[in-house]
Amino acid sequence: MDTKRLKTELLCLGAKVSGIDRGRRAGAGPAAGGMFIFGGTVANVPTQSWFVIQSPYSVDTEHGHYVLKKNGTRITEIRLPSARFHNLKTRDGIPYYKIALLHGANCLATTTIQTCVYWNTPERCKFCAIELSLRNKATIAKKTPEQLAEVAEAAKRLDKVTHVTLTTGTTGTPDKGINHLAATARAIKEATGLPIHAQFEPPGDLSMIDTLYDAVDTVGIHVECFDRAVLERVAKCKANIPFERYVAAWKRAVEIFGDTQVSTYVIAGLGEGDESIIAGSRFAVELGVYPFIVPLRPIPGTMLEKDKPPEPERMHHIYEQVADILHECGMRWSENRAGCVRCRACSGLPDFEY
Repeated sequence: MDTKRLKTELLCLGAKVSGIDRGRRAGAGPAAGGMFIFGGTVANVPTQSWFVIQSPYSVDTEHGHYVLKKNGTRITEIRLPSARFHNLKTRDGIPYYKIALLHGANCLATTTIQTCVYWNTPERCKFCAIELSLRNKATIAKKTPEQLAEVAEAAKRLDKVTHVTLTTGTTGTPDKGINHLAATARAIKEATGLPIHAQFEPPGDLSMIDTLYDAVDTVGIHVECFDRAVLERVAKCKANIPFERYVAAWKRAVEIFGDTQVSTYVIAGLGEGDESIIAGSRFAVELGVYPFIVPLRPIPGTMLEKDKPPEPERMHHIYEQVADILHECGMRWSENRAGCVRCRACSGLPDFEY
């Protein structure tokens, strides 16, 4: 079995599932998918978008086990991770799954503030579903440090979670939500000692990044697309931030957290060319930033819900090219301490490093 090719196809084509939990419907990041573990890797596979019905892949149960099939032919047995902590409630009666979820094989992930200042404006990111899960009552608007510390302790104890991902909708305050990320991370760190990853918009005042130094281990500052014209069309709020501010934030973060501990999401399939992704990734890597390249996930309810992910062959080519750059520059996903790069479920790039 060619694991990296299979994972790339699943990320782009999705899989049909029946009678099985299809994963979270919305939220920040690549939602509307389920986690499949196989062949030494983990994949966040689309299960709910329109194009999934066309996928040759499906999941069936055989003798109490989950089996992945392609056009009806058995490919491999897979494991669908589950979390015991999801079944618990906080002291004030809120289900843990509304506060944080298991991502990948062993990552606890949450959006600390589930609202975004850009959501009801023309600047909104067209691929994002951050407030849809709030509308669906699948989460709460703002998680407190105390709530997340409680959930993280249970996730570590019951489900052997090994790291934490914290993201946030951008707030209307100068810190962009960083202060709440820092307070939350400190509470989790005190309760669990787990490595923590935080994601945020690059602030105008770079000293805001310094406030995370004693709270988190890695950070994500997401450019999404290196083609500024495409970014203007699909994520105007991102395009309104000068690219130079991203560069300055990346450099400051690398100084604080070190090479490979800073990452940036890069979405393929927004209308950009391959060279934009490859050249942009080289630029990021040479700064010490890991380019976490993911295929577009058209999530139901978003403005891009009718779009289609890029073809697997295109992603295969991009992953091969960028993996060569990582190798050339001596960067490896396995050196990252926490977060999306460590989890690796949403991108095939880490699998192409080998």
